[in-house]
Amino acid sequence: MMTGFRVLAKFKFLRGTKFDIFGYHHDRKAERALIAEYEATMDLVLAKLNRGNHDICFELLNLPDMIRGYGPVKEGNIRKAKGQRQALLVKLNGAVSNDNPARVAA
Repeated sequence: MMTGFRVLAKFKFLRGTKFDIFGYHHDRKAERALIAEYEATMDLVLAKLNRGNHDICFELLNLPDMIRGYGPVKEGNIRKAKGQRQALLVKLNGAVSNDNPARVAA
């Protein structure tokens, strides 16, 4: 086994290219999509963060911690995290800013 791992290690330069055969697996595609989603969430949080919604933003940015496992376990955790993300986004978009109570964060 160790010989096989040494051979695979020599092909690290292929990671992320069209020749990365392991990158076509459903789990790897889902992981890349989650990274892009997290980056978009981070941008949203940075734009909307204030004293009134700090807790919601904190929960939103900690959602990836609940995504663990492999295969069906990971898929279930992704579904749960996405559901919680949607609920938190609704809260975030409906939260009234403490800095300016007349303005609703949109």
